[in-house]
Amino acid sequence: MNALRSFTALFLVTGVLLTGRAVYLHAKAELAGFLIRRAWEESVQSGNLHVPWSWADTHPIARLRIPRLGYDEIVLEGATPRTLAFGPARLFSGADMGQQGNLILAGHRTSWFRPLEKIRQGDQIELEWMNAHHSGTHKRTYTVDLIRITNPQDVSLLAPTSEDALTLITCYPFGPGPTSPQRFIVRATPVETGNLAADERVINAERSKPQH
Repeated sequence: MNALRSFTALFLVTGVLLTGRAVYLHAKAELAGFLIRRAWEESVQSGNLHVPWSWADTHPIARLRIPRLGYDEIVLEGATPRTLAFGPARLFSGADMGQQGNLILAGHRTSWFRPLEKIRQGDQIELEWMNAHHSGTHKRTYTVDLIRITNPQDVSLLAPTSEDALTLITCYPFGPGPTSPQRFIVRATPVETGNLAADERVINAERSKPQH
């Protein structure tokens, strides 16, 4: 009987500890999300990059939206394992924000990019990022052209491109399954004609006009 009581007590204590840890991790994630979004808003208002907390080794660089899915997340710089724990992030191997080429964003299949499970060809993706030349942001709308499930060895869609492109990548299958042997890739192209370099030249030209 004593052994049974001890086992029951141990079971209850373990349950309380696990529940407490789950609550703590959820609260931590909620706080991190709040701080990241606040840092993005401060960056937009000031024109300078802001880190979400003092010891952070990343910072928000863009806002990613997919209207049909109700998706709205802040993108962080540098898709390292630590950074990806807090949000979708830009791969250093791709184009930089505002540069012409293949901009690549990564996110976890269990969280940040889980909504991509419902994305379709023709969906629009909106990207807003800090403008390098003056205070404010630059916005661009993309249309999803291609959705592909690949093996990790197939990196053809991650290669540099001469034309502007937005590539989203996550592991596959979606969800908390124990394995994710494949990759889920979304490729989108700008709705606007022209390219980012031309857009930036227009911005600079407008800024250089004399003020009346």
